[in-house]
Amino acid sequence: MNDVVIHHEVRSGAAGEWQLCFQWVTYALGDGARRDSGYRFIWRRPDGTLQPARGQARIPSAAALLGLLQQASAAGWFVRAESEGPLQAELALEPDVRGSEAGEVTPDG
Repeated sequence: MNDVVIHHEVRSGAAGEWQLCFQWVTYALGDGARRDSGYRFIWRRPDGTLQPARGQARIPSAAALLGLLQQASAAGWFVRAESEGPLQAELALEPDVRGSEAGEVTPDG
């Protein structure tokens, strides 16, 4: 199991709805001896928990992509995060859980 440390995050959408997130993270791989940092997109469920999708997050539009990049730039961490060190939050990746209520808008849908 891999652990991921979220250093920075911006989100699209409102609290209580599905939110597309853009993050700067560090993965602790395997026994924790190897660590890789980088950007990722991931969905948050309406309850605020992450929706891992085995390395993929559907990005609904170029506007959504550019909007998140602009938020990260305005927050001052986009690109600059590549040379930072401090950690802000640590989470274990959750198993890929799919499914939703009928008519609910989801990242897959």
